[in-house]
Amino acid sequence: MPTDLLDLYARASDWCKEKVAGASNLDAPTGCDEWNVRDLLNHMLDTQRYFAGSARGEDVSPPAPTPPKLLSGDPVGDFASARAAVLEAFGKEGVMDKTGPALGIAFSDQLLHGWDLACATGQDTTMPDGLAEEAYGAVHGQFTEEQRQGVFKPEVPVADDATAQERLLAYTGRTPD
Repeated sequence: MPTDLLDLYARASDWCKEKVAGASNLDAPTGCDEWNVRDLLNHMLDTQRYFAGSARGEDVSPPAPTPPKLLSGDPVGDFASARAAVLEAFGKEGVMDKTGPALGIAFSDQLLHGWDLACATGQDTTMPDGLAEEAYGAVHGQFTEEQRQGVFKPEVPVADDATAQERLLAYTGRTPD
């Protein structure tokens, strides 16, 4: 049975929305370069804007290293709107056939940045059941070493008996907690 990427994205972004709602200190530092929580949230919104626009066939620029200021006074509302736009764009008939692995990468991005947000704000970092395995499958091997440099930090070694979440985090250059 093929993986339902739309469902995976919906589940991962539901989890992220909970983390956005729990982010009370937007100035808190994150593990993402020089970003604070506000920057991370702006990046998450920018990334969703990019994926939704791409799915609609628009000429949109990929997320920039310095995220634009997209966050309003209602981060949960901002996130919910961006999430809805992605689900609507990819839910249109024929879009998934045209966009290849894009939604798998968008899903994985949401899950990983949800983890980043949870870490930065002292929330539970445990990803929902089954999502880490699916995200690992969606991103592992999709990038050349050169592309990885612009997307992930260098891979972190993990034990042979690492969990799916630990493998996903390590592959993307995050140190599992």
